[in-house]
Amino acid sequence: MPRYWLMKSEPADVSIDDLAGFDNQTVDWYGVRNYQARNFMRDQMNVGDGVLFYHSNCEAPGIVGICEVSCKAYPDRFQFIAGHKYYDAKATPEHPRWMNVDVKLVRKTKLLSLKQMREMPALASMRILQKGNRLSITPVDPREWAVILDYLSAE
Repeated sequence: MPRYWLMKSEPADVSIDDLAGFDNQTVDWYGVRNYQARNFMRDQMNVGDGVLFYHSNCEAPGIVGICEVSCKAYPDRFQFIAGHKYYDAKATPEHPRWMNVDVKLVRKTKLLSLKQMREMPALASMRILQKGNRLSITPVDPREWAVILDYLSAE
Protein backbone atom coordinates (compact mmCIF):
# COMPACT_ATOMS: atom_id res chain seq x y z
CA MET A 1 0.00 0.00 0.00
CA PRO A 2 1.53 3.33 -0.97
CA ARG A 3 2.18 6.04 1.54
CA TYR A 4 1.76 9.75 0.99
CA TRP A 5 4.10 12.62 1.81
CA LEU A 6 4.34 16.39 1.69
CA MET A 7 7.81 17.54 0.71
CA LYS A 8 8.82 21.20 0.93
CA SER A 9 11.20 22.90 -1.47
CA GLU A 10 12.15 26.55 -1.65
CA PRO A 11 11.45 27.69 -5.22
CA ALA A 12 14.76 29.60 -5.22
CA ASP A 13 16.48 26.20 -4.83
CA VAL A 14 14.21 23.82 -6.82
CA SER A 15 10.77 24.93 -8.00
CA ILE A 16 8.04 22.88 -9.61
CA ASP A 17 8.97 24.56 -12.91
CA ASP A 18 12.60 23.53 -12.43
CA LEU A 19 11.46 19.95 -11.83
CA ALA A 20 9.32 20.03 -14.98
CA GLY A 21 12.44 21.02 -16.96
CA PHE A 22 14.85 18.44 -15.49
CA ASP A 23 15.84 15.28 -17.34
CA ASN A 24 13.09 12.70 -16.78
CA GLN A 25 11.33 15.35 -14.65
CA THR A 26 13.15 13.86 -11.66
CA VAL A 27 15.20 15.37 -8.85
CA ASP A 28 17.16 13.89 -5.97
CA TRP A 29 15.68 15.36 -2.79
CA TYR A 30 19.01 16.53 -1.41
CA GLY A 31 19.93 18.72 1.51
CA VAL A 32 17.64 17.32 4.20
CA ARG A 33 19.47 17.82 7.49
CA ASN A 34 16.83 16.85 10.00
CA TYR A 35 16.99 13.32 11.42
CA GLN A 36 13.24 12.77 11.49
CA ALA A 37 12.83 13.83 7.84
CA ARG A 38 15.87 11.72 6.92
CA ASN A 39 14.35 8.73 8.67
CA PHE A 40 11.10 9.14 6.73
CA MET A 41 13.09 8.90 3.49
CA ARG A 42 15.41 6.14 4.66
CA ASP A 43 12.97 3.91 6.53
CA GLN A 44 9.47 4.54 5.20
CA MET A 45 9.46 5.88 1.65
CA ASN A 46 9.00 3.42 -1.18
CA VAL A 47 8.97 3.70 -4.94
CA GLY A 48 5.48 4.75 -6.01
CA ASP A 49 4.60 6.65 -2.84
CA GLY A 50 2.66 9.85 -3.56
CA VAL A 51 4.25 13.24 -2.93
CA LEU A 52 2.69 16.68 -2.60
CA PHE A 53 5.31 19.14 -3.91
CA TYR A 54 5.12 22.20 -1.66
CA HIS A 55 6.75 25.59 -2.26
CA SER A 56 7.98 27.04 1.04
CA ASN A 57 9.72 30.21 2.13
CA CYS A 58 8.19 32.21 -0.70
CA GLU A 59 5.48 34.79 -1.39
CA ALA A 60 2.77 32.15 -1.98
CA PRO A 61 3.56 28.97 -0.01
CA GLY A 62 1.52 25.91 -0.84
CA ILE A 63 1.11 22.73 -2.86
CA VAL A 64 2.02 23.21 -6.53
CA GLY A 65 2.36 19.68 -7.86
CA ILE A 66 1.88 15.96 -7.52
CA CYS A 67 4.94 13.72 -7.66
CA GLU A 68 5.96 10.20 -6.75
CA VAL A 69 8.97 8.63 -5.12
CA SER A 70 10.92 7.06 -7.98
CA CYS A 71 13.97 5.65 -6.19
CA LYS A 72 14.64 4.18 -2.74
CA ALA A 73 16.82 6.17 -0.34
CA TYR A 74 20.55 6.47 -1.01
CA PRO A 75 23.33 8.68 0.41
CA ASP A 76 23.05 12.41 -0.28
CA ARG A 77 26.15 13.20 -2.34
CA PHE A 78 26.58 16.71 -0.94
CA GLN A 79 27.42 15.50 2.57
CA PHE A 80 30.82 14.40 1.22
CA ILE A 81 31.81 17.63 -0.61
CA ALA A 82 33.98 19.81 1.62
CA GLY A 83 32.92 23.44 1.40
CA HIS A 84 29.42 22.67 0.15
CA LYS A 85 26.61 24.09 2.30
CA TYR A 86 25.35 20.52 2.92
CA TYR A 87 28.79 19.11 3.79
CA ASP A 88 28.98 17.01 6.96
CA ALA A 89 32.48 16.34 8.28
CA LYS A 90 31.23 13.34 10.27
CA ALA A 91 29.78 11.58 7.21
CA THR A 92 31.84 9.08 5.23
CA PRO A 93 30.93 6.97 2.20
CA GLU A 94 31.12 3.92 4.48
CA HIS A 95 28.89 5.57 7.09
CA PRO A 96 26.72 8.23 5.47
CA ARG A 97 24.55 10.30 7.78
CA TRP A 98 22.18 11.84 5.25
CA MET A 99 19.96 10.22 2.66
CA ASN A 100 17.70 11.31 -0.15
CA VAL A 101 15.18 9.78 -2.51
CA ASP A 102 14.43 10.66 -6.12
CA VAL A 103 11.13 12.39 -6.78
CA LYS A 104 9.46 12.37 -10.21
CA LEU A 105 6.87 14.85 -11.40
CA VAL A 106 3.42 13.42 -12.09
CA ARG A 107 1.82 16.81 -12.83
CA LYS A 108 1.92 20.46 -11.95
CA THR A 109 -1.26 21.70 -10.29
CA LYS A 110 -2.96 24.93 -9.47
CA LEU A 111 -1.76 26.37 -6.17
CA LEU A 112 -3.38 25.08 -3.02
CA SER A 113 -2.12 27.76 -0.67
CA LEU A 114 -1.27 27.32 2.97
CA LYS A 115 -4.10 29.76 3.74
CA GLN A 116 -6.59 27.65 1.75
CA MET A 117 -5.36 24.49 3.47
CA ARG A 118 -5.98 26.08 6.87
CA GLU A 119 -9.57 26.85 5.81
CA MET A 120 -10.37 23.21 4.91
CA PRO A 121 -11.82 21.37 7.95
CA ALA A 122 -10.85 17.98 6.50
CA LEU A 123 -7.18 19.03 6.71
CA ALA A 124 -7.26 20.37 10.28
CA SER A 125 -5.04 17.59 11.65
CA MET A 126 -2.52 17.70 8.80
CA ARG A 127 1.01 17.89 10.22
CA ILE A 128 2.06 20.88 8.13
CA LEU A 129 -0.75 22.88 9.71
CA GLN A 130 0.23 22.08 13.29
CA LYS A 131 1.75 24.87 15.36
CA GLY A 132 5.52 24.62 15.51
CA ASN A 133 5.88 22.13 12.65
CA ARG A 134 8.94 22.98 10.58
CA LEU A 135 9.76 19.60 9.07
CA SER A 136 10.50 19.66 5.35
CA ILE A 137 8.97 16.20 4.91
CA THR A 138 5.81 15.04 6.62
CA PRO A 139 3.51 12.06 6.20
CA VAL A 140 0.06 12.71 4.73
CA ASP A 141 -2.94 10.65 5.80
CA PRO A 142 -4.73 8.87 2.90
CA ARG A 143 -7.92 10.83 3.67
CA GLU A 144 -6.01 14.12 3.50
CA TRP A 145 -4.40 12.98 0.24
CA ALA A 146 -7.86 12.26 -1.23
CA VAL A 147 -9.25 15.65 -0.14
CA ILE A 148 -6.28 17.46 -1.66
CA LEU A 149 -6.44 15.52 -4.93
CA ASP A 150 -10.20 16.24 -5.17
CA TYR A 151 -9.52 19.95 -4.66
CA LEU A 152 -6.68 20.01 -7.19
CA SER A 153 -8.76 18.15 -9.77
CA ALA A 154 -11.75 20.50 -9.50
CA GLU A 155 -11.84 23.38 -11.91
